[in-house]
Amino acid sequence: MSEMSNKDDTLTPEIDAQDQMVKGSAWMTAGSIVSRILGAIYIIPWGIWFGSFFLQGNALYGKGYNIYSFFLIAAIAGIPSAIAKQVAHYNTLNEYGVGFRLYKHGLVLAGATGVICMLVLYFGAPVFDGGDPHVIPVLHSLAWAVLIIPVMSLSRGFFQGYQDMAPSAISQFVEQLARVLYMLITAYLIMRVWHGSWITAVSQSTFAACVGAIFGLLTLGVYYLRRRSLYRNLVANSNNEIVVPAKQLYQEILQQALPFIVLGAGITIFQLIDQFTFFKFMPSTGISNPVMLNDLFALFSVNANKLIMITVSLSSALAITAVPLLSEAFTRGDKKDISSQITNAVLLFEFVMLPSALGMAAIAHPLNILFYGVAHKGLAAAVLAFSSFMSIMLGLFSVTSAIMQGVSQNKRAVRYFLIGTAVKLLLQWPCIHFMGVFGPLVATMIGFIVANYFIMHWLNGEFGVDYAGIAKKTNGILSFSLIMCVIAYALVKIVSWLISHVMVVDSRVGSLLVIIFAVGIAGDFYVYMVLKTRLADTVLGARTERLRQLLRIK
Repeated sequence: MSEMSNKDDTLTPEIDAQDQMVKGSAWMTAGSIVSRILGAIYIIPWGIWFGSFFLQGNALYGKGYNIYSFFLIAAIAGIPSAIAKQVAHYNTLNEYGVGFRLYKHGLVLAGATGVICMLVLYFGAPVFDGGDPHVIPVLHSLAWAVLIIPVMSLSRGFFQGYQDMAPSAISQFVEQLARVLYMLITAYLIMRVWHGSWITAVSQSTFAACVGAIFGLLTLGVYYLRRRSLYRNLVANSNNEIVVPAKQLYQEILQQALPFIVLGAGITIFQLIDQFTFFKFMPSTGISNPVMLNDLFALFSVNANKLIMITVSLSSALAITAVPLLSEAFTRGDKKDISSQITNAVLLFEFVMLPSALGMAAIAHPLNILFYGVAHKGLAAAVLAFSSFMSIMLGLFSVTSAIMQGVSQNKRAVRYFLIGTAVKLLLQWPCIHFMGVFGPLVATMIGFIVANYFIMHWLNGEFGVDYAGIAKKTNGILSFSLIMCVIAYALVKIVSWLISHVMVVDSRVGSLLVIIFAVGIAGDFYVYMVLKTRLADTVLGARTERLRQLLRIK
């Protein structure tokens, strides 16, 4: 897409809000999905090169990344989303100059929090290792990324404040591509060429986060330079009636940002609870062998989580898009528009999340083998299938919490999340004791169900969510998704049986063939039905008519 078309699409105020949300979501979804897919596909060669150390290496990778993710969210401090929200707020008032000052002061804050959190993570690594000394070098390598990513994320928030989602999406892709390439190159050299330590290989794989961040930041810099003249014109033609002192700008950023830390870290906080309780609670089930516990931890917290986050990233993309749009409607005091946008966000979430989650559950067995091999293949497939169902609640929380932030209900959203966290903590031990490796997943799902219920209940009371309209369309989306799920599961069985006559099915090549047939046919069914019945029109708008023409669907 040309630069000029980007300007027209993202910076023209007359664009319909639903159309704007769909366009923004398309960019963010594309960037997020491609990045997540890259972040999952690398595991195939990475695992092959690690050989017998694969599950142990993946468990170590997951332990380090969970702690790093929390520090990264603390370093980012919710500033990017807060900047997006406040920039959108001042842009609505035609005060673009104030938005620019916000961005510059935000850079100072992001740089400061990055330095502080980087130092704490690096020198505090022995405290956060959870009793596993192998985690220390991994945390040391990840600390450098904490130094750079806050500034990069802040810049993405600035672009999003203009509903200009392309720079964020493309920089996200470039960041992930650079990260994956560095991971694969270093893993191959260390494990296959130099025959080095698997711990060193994992440490280099995590240092790849810093390499990716550098390339992502450079990409955003290029986009900023291209749009610099446009931004200068907007600032020059602002009302310039509002004068906000620097101190007040910092207060606005922090006031908006601090609740984002808790909400943005929501999924990570639940994963940290699992990481620091799973190894302590599992011996009550009769399993205490450290190697076996690491394998089980890798199955649900790393392997399955990496795949379900591909679908959860769909809802995260929607969440990011919703914040500035809702902020604009909230600034105008337009409750009807807020209610309409909440409905659009929920339906768009369901439209992509339900078929994605149910489809992943249907192909869990070949999908797990394709990415992770045949180790514990029966249990691993079951864990992945259950995680797929659970991911719906994780994705919904990403959307609902973003909606709350968009209507300036950050503290209330944090309160509801803390209630869900308390439920998770209360259920953690009994769930692990009676359900083993599935226990943490059950506790997580119930915790997010509770948080989502409180948020949606409040939104309905305040803005009158059109649940009747949502329910009617949800029934159609769910019905087609369930039928698609059944078709995919049946195809997995049938194609597996047919392939078994000529090759080993439970292999990466065999699993890939099964997935291609199952996803291709079942996915085509879902797309055909939502277009044929015009269900897609109510979610995506008039643009679906062109898609019907291309696919020759009447």
